[in-house]
Amino acid sequence: MEISEIISYFVSTPKDTIEVKFRLSDDSGDEIRIDEISLKESDDFGYILIMDDFGFYNDDEDTDDLIDEDEVDEHELISFLNEYYMIYPERLPAKDLF
Repeated sequence: MEISEIISYFVSTPKDTIEVKFRLSDDSGDEIRIDEISLKESDDFGYILIMDDFGFYNDDEDTDDLIDEDEVDEHELISFLNEYYMIYPERLPAKDLF
């Protein structure tokens, strides 16, 4: 049981959580797992998922708007999830059809 693919993620700053859609290596291409985990859990495991935004500007726009989306290190996220579900296998979400 190992995370093979992160399909998507969403960081909820007000709730201090991350919602992750992913597949395990045993899951088929039409199966997906969805979980919402407190970012405190990742901190407790020693993983820093949210990369600091040092005020870099978005090159796609002519305005000086700062990028305000949370940038997640996907390699850290996969490592964290693999360790998290190894320690807490009962928290592994069931498969859903994609």
